[in-house]
Amino acid sequence: MNELIIGRESELKQLQNSFESNEAQLVIIYGRRRVGKTFLINHFFNRRFDFKLTGEFKADMQAQLDNFYSELKRHSNVDCPKTKDWREAFWQLRDYTDTLSENEKHIFFFDEMPWLDTPKSGFLAAFEYFWNSYGSAKDNLMCIVCGSATSWMVENIDQNKGGLFNRQTCRIYLEPFNLYETEKYLESKDINWNRYTITQAYMVLGGIPYYLKQLDKELTFDANIDNLFFRKRAELWDEYEHLYNTLFSSNGNYTKIVETLSEKRQGYTRSEISEKTKIADNSKLTKILHNLVDSGFVRAYPYFGNRKHNTFYQLADYFTLFYFKFVKDNYGKDERFWSNSLDNPSRTAWEGFPFEQICKDHFRQIKKKIGISGILSSESGWSVPATEEHSGAQIDMLIDRRDKVISVCEMKFSDNEYQISKEYDEKLRNKMSIFRTVTKTKKALQLVMITTYGLSRGMYSNSVQCQVVLDDLFENIKF
Repeated sequence: MNELIIGRESELKQLQNSFESNEAQLVIIYGRRRVGKTFLINHFFNRRFDFKLTGEFKADMQAQLDNFYSELKRHSNVDCPKTKDWREAFWQLRDYTDTLSENEKHIFFFDEMPWLDTPKSGFLAAFEYFWNSYGSAKDNLMCIVCGSATSWMVENIDQNKGGLFNRQTCRIYLEPFNLYETEKYLESKDINWNRYTITQAYMVLGGIPYYLKQLDKELTFDANIDNLFFRKRAELWDEYEHLYNTLFSSNGNYTKIVETLSEKRQGYTRSEISEKTKIADNSKLTKILHNLVDSGFVRAYPYFGNRKHNTFYQLADYFTLFYFKFVKDNYGKDERFWSNSLDNPSRTAWEGFPFEQICKDHFRQIKKKIGISGILSSESGWSVPATEEHSGAQIDMLIDRRDKVISVCEMKFSDNEYQISKEYDEKLRNKMSIFRTVTKTKKALQLVMITTYGLSRGMYSNSVQCQVVLDDLFENIKF
């Protein structure tokens, strides 16, 4: 295991098992752009590949074939003729493979494969034929397929209904770092921030290694955000456009949906998305929503009671959330925007939403803290509009447990112990009463408060049956 790799224990174990296998391996690895897929593969294998080809963004078929020719020539040290199409290219790759030793493991790495599959190029069919007719029978061959365009990877490789159906031997979906891994990564860069500040950074950058890599240990957190987003020609000032352009071949409807979802914390149902974006509620919308969820940008959040038509689609990518809230309309106006907004109420109010997302992304840590790691459960949200009988209520996170208990989770981000006021106590009791009445649940309700530094003891704190604090979210839970 390479010591440069932070976290990724389960992924490293999968790669090691595939490498040690005595059968041919087709490994697929996908995940959001900038999440570290290429870094993981390069460092695990110390960049020692028998063949490596990287797709070129928006290049035509001939340019991709020229790149193939150059790479094959470099790896084989043979001046083979240039190819006219992908079928011929893979025949050349097969001839080269036959020259390799039968007693060693050989690694082929196709990085950004979706970009190789240009329209009408026949790339995917040629790759399918190469693997099915030849590669899958080479017990010492390990072929790694990687791509940021998650939708293409899922549809054409992972869930392929044609020649590659059920052919992959290892599937790795590389997720962003969690809080624990983010802390370890920052420590490796000699950035020794406290966990409150690390969480603030996570609210903006998520656990995306490339973004975290841009942080400067000589600057404060606020100065870093100004440096990355708000100064002229900042490193991430145009990242939003690059992010969606490179992930989705036709990104207009994708960005339209993402921007719509940025308008409401709770998110929207499918029918609401269709209504607001004017995108027809048909199979096309289904595919777009699935792709956004598969790529990790959107969370499909079930409604309590499994009412499928009321599934909420919620913007879940931290970078995108921050972009729409603060960057889109502020770039170039104030190079110290973030530092100058330190006491701005809108910033304080905004922090509550990404903290809710952090709690949802650290669901297993919360379960462990409240002592239900081994209990089967499901996570959902719930809301009901006001009526003549009640004032309406919304619960962002419910844990419906097999032990006949429902944990009602309230999440509050503050720079000190959180104090429950009389008004908030009334709101909590009213919310739980309406939930019981409307859902008619017979299960016991457990009120869980998830805060940064815990609750301040007071007149109204005794109604809380369980507490989770920020340190608990940094727990390293093994798979």
